Amino acid sequence: MATIRDIAKMAGVSPATVSRVLNYDQELSVAQETKQRIFEVAEELNYTKHKRANKIGRAVIRLVQWYDEAEELADLYYLSIRLGIEKKAEEFNIQIRRESLTELSDTQVSGTIALGKFDAEQIRQLKHIDENLLLVDFDGMNMGLNSLVVDFDQSLDLVIDHFIRQGHQKIGILSGEEKTKHNLQPIEDPRLIAFKLKMKQINLYRPEFTMTAPFSMEAGKKVMADFLANAHELPNALFASSDALAVGAMQAIQAAGLRIPEDISVVGFNDVSVAKYVSPALSTIKVETEWMGELAILTILELAKEFSPVPRKIMLGTKLIQRESSK
Repeated sequence: MATIRDIAKMAGVSPATVSRVLNYDQELSVAQETKQRIFEVAEELNYTKHKRANKIGRAVIRLVQWYDEAEELADLYYLSIRLGIEKKAEEFNIQIRRESLTELSDTQVSGTIALGKFDAEQIRQLKHIDENLLLVDFDGMNMGLNSLVVDFDQSLDLVIDHFIRQGHQKIGILSGEEKTKHNLQPIEDPRLIAFKLKMKQINLYRPEFTMTAPFSMEAGKKVMADFLANAHELPNALFASSDALAVGAMQAIQAAGLRIPEDISVVGFNDVSVAKYVSPALSTIKVETEWMGELAILTILELAKEFSPVPRKIMLGTKLIQRESSK
């Protein structure tokens, strides 16, 4: 039975181009003769979209990650998502084929899950090898790609509303720094974007209370220590973009002789397993990371059954877990 890859090979174009032509993508800029050739080949091969469903007898899903195992252990967020992917795949008797961006194969799979942050060149690579592509923890809607992401606007609403209910007006943020692997392009922290937007709306944004650090406990501790040593005024509440950053910041705050939460309330993000065991126990935004991984499997299988004419974006809500660090 013919596939989009078969049509692409005969027509001399990429699978992504075939997919967009067959779905009448109005934004695609391609010559009329190329479109005609694609439709002629599709007709010749008797192609129908519904034939993709035949792949799911014994499905194989490609998993491409941007974090290696050492990086996963430094910040457990992506490890938990991957374990959720593998758990649901095992439940459905699906084979997970883990590949790196530098060693992508042309193996026929039911779909590809790309977990993490990717630059434009890497996205093009992924689209070229598989038209059924799902980005997890990366918003690719502006590139016409299916995406599964956290609702950061809702998350920051929870944090800021929590601080304000406690009477805090001076609220700071320790946001995360990331770069893509290949071209080292900076990735703006979506939590920082949401934080700025919300704080400006309520006229409480203070740029002097904004700090950034790589996503690690050590980096969080260093940046927070430097801030405390040089700041003329301190926030009385702090949001950190990951639990690892929050724990590092808490260590610096305590080393400076300040009390948590009496002097500075702290809220993290992720709710990793260690959050409840630090002292004081860390308040945090809980992301259902394992469920996020499980949902990625369910979504990629649904997309494999029948091609979607438009990309979809699934946004996961979060909840605030209040512990001693912000009471």
